[in-house]
Amino acid sequence: MTFPYSEEQRAMITAAIVESGFSTGEVWLHYFSLSGEVDEYEVEAYLAGLMPMPALECDLLALAVNELIDELPPRRRAPFGDELVRAHAGTGDAPSP
Repeated sequence: MTFPYSEEQRAMITAAIVESGFSTGEVWLHYFSLSGEVDEYEVEAYLAGLMPMPALECDLLALAVNELIDELPPRRRAPFGDELVRAHAGTGDAPSP
């Protein structure tokens, strides 16, 4: 059974997978380890928008994707100027004018 935002959820799960660089197989394996009941080919078809999945399984798939994302190393962040000043304070590494 689907819910009113099932297509939006599917699209956002798919986008999260693509943006994170995971394969369907990686996602399915983690989903399956969380007691997912849908096989890999059906998950692939769901992600492609070819078939629906039960709402509970969609949420479990979202959980699997989010857990995999949480395991990714943090991305480099852009520093603010005051952070650089503090980082170099007392190191004798003063910037050139």
